[in-house]
Amino acid sequence: MQYKNIIRILGILVALLSVTMLPPALISMVYRDGGGVSFLMAFLFCLVMGGLSWYPNRNEKGDLRAREGFLIVVLFWTVLASFSAIPLMLLEQPNLSVADAFFESFSGLTTTGATILNKIDGLPHAVLWYRQQLQWLGGMGIIVLAVAVLPMLGVGGMQLYRAETPGPVKESKMTPRIADTAKHLWYIYLSLTVACSLSYWAAGMTVFDAICHAFSTIAIGGFSTHDLSMGYFDSPLINFVCVLFLLIAGVNFALHFAVVHSRSLRTYFYDPEFKAFITIQLVLTLICFIVLMSFSVYDSTFDTLDQALFQAVSISTTAGFATTSFADWPTLLPILLIFSSFIGGCAGSTGGGMKVVRIVLLYLQGIRELKKLVHPKAIFTIKLGAKALPNRVVEAIWGFFSAYAAVFVVCMLALLAAGVDDITAFTAVAACLNNLGPGLGEVAANFSGLSDFSKWVLIIAMLFGRLEIFTLLVLFTPAFWRS
Repeated sequence: MQYKNIIRILGILVALLSVTMLPPALISMVYRDGGGVSFLMAFLFCLVMGGLSWYPNRNEKGDLRAREGFLIVVLFWTVLASFSAIPLMLLEQPNLSVADAFFESFSGLTTTGATILNKIDGLPHAVLWYRQQLQWLGGMGIIVLAVAVLPMLGVGGMQLYRAETPGPVKESKMTPRIADTAKHLWYIYLSLTVACSLSYWAAGMTVFDAICHAFSTIAIGGFSTHDLSMGYFDSPLINFVCVLFLLIAGVNFALHFAVVHSRSLRTYFYDPEFKAFITIQLVLTLICFIVLMSFSVYDSTFDTLDQALFQAVSISTTAGFATTSFADWPTLLPILLIFSSFIGGCAGSTGGGMKVVRIVLLYLQGIRELKKLVHPKAIFTIKLGAKALPNRVVEAIWGFFSAYAAVFVVCMLALLAAGVDDITAFTAVAACLNNLGPGLGEVAANFSGLSDFSKWVLIIAMLFGRLEIFTLLVLFTPAFWRS
C-alpha cells in the first residue's frame, strides 16, 4: 500500500478544499454579516494542514492500484467532510457542537440534505452560501474534478473513477482519457447550474437565492436558504423549474453527454433506464394526485397537481425539497415516497438511492426466475435494451442489494437501541442511506432532536449511501489489507 503517496494526494485535496472557504468569506464581506472570520481561519488551517501533508511526500509518485483507489475515495469523503466541519465549529451563529457540525458537513458534501439547523432564515449569508456550496461540490463528487486535475500532478485517475462513479457498470467511459471524461462531466454540470440559476432568477428568486438553490438542485441535495424550503416562495413557476432541473440532474450524465455529442434528443428515448426513470416519476405523481384529490387536501385541482408533482419528484429523486409538510399527507403517501427514495435517480446521476438501473435489472432477474420455473431447461438471458448482460453483473447487483439491506437494518437497529421510536428510526436511516434528507416522526423537520450517538450512526449511513456500500465495505475485509 502506497501510504506516503496517499497522504500526498490527501494533502493536495485538503489544500484545494481550503480555497472553497474563500467564497463564503467574500459573501460575508458583501452582506456584512460577521461570519467571514471563521471561514478565513478555516482556510488558513486547511491550507497549512494540506501543505504539511503534501510537502514531506511531494516526491512519492506512482501508479495507483485498485486498492489505493478505494482507500483514497473513502478517505477523500471522510477527511474532506471532516475539514469542512471546521468553519461550522468556529462560528458563533449558529453555535454548533462537534457532532452537529460534522453532521451538517457530511450531510452537505454527501448531498444528503438532512439538517440539524432551525431558524435558517436568520443565519449569516456566508453560512447559507457555504451549505449550498458544499452540496454543489459533493453533487458530482469532487473526486471527478480531482480526476481531471490529479493526472497533471502525477496521479492516474482510472482507479478513483471506478471506485467513485455511481452505477453498476464502472468500466464504461465517455471519452478515451479519464481526464477528458471528468472535464466533460463538469462542463455539463456547470452549464446546468448556470441554466438553473438563470431560470430561478427569471421565475422570481433573488440572485442570491437563485444561485444557492441551483447549487442544491443540480446536486440533488435539498438544502435551502429558508426554513420553509421551496414553500417560502409560494410559486408554482419556481416549483416547476425545480422539478424540471431535478429530472435533468436525476438522469445519467453520460447520457446527457451522448445527447450533446449526437445532437439528438432521441438518444434519451433509446435508453431503457431513462424510460424507466420517467415512468416511475409519472406513476408516483399520478398516485399522489389521485390520493390528494380523493381526500380533498387542497382547494383546487391545479394546487393538487402542483404539490403532487413537486413532492413526488423531489422525494423520489432524493432531493428532499419541500413546499409543504408531506408528513401530514394521508399515511399512504409519505410511506410510499420514502420507499421511492430507495430507487433514487439513474446511475451516473447526482441522485442517491440504489439507482433505477439496478431496480430494473432486479425486476428482469425476477421475471427470468419465474420463466425458469415454467421451463427449467431453457436458457434465458437478461437484456438491458438490446444488450445482453453477463451473469456476473446480475450477481453483483444481487450482492449490492443484499449489502444495502444489511447496512440499513444494522443502522436502524442502532437507532432503536439509542431509544429512537420505530417510525423515526426507519425513515431517518432511509433518508440518510438514500441521501434523501427529510424523514418522518422526529426528523420530519430536522434532525436536531436526535442524540449525538444517533447522529454519528446516520453520518456513517450517509457515507455508505454516497459510496454505494461496497466501496466502503471492502475496507473491512482482511484480504484488502494483505500484500
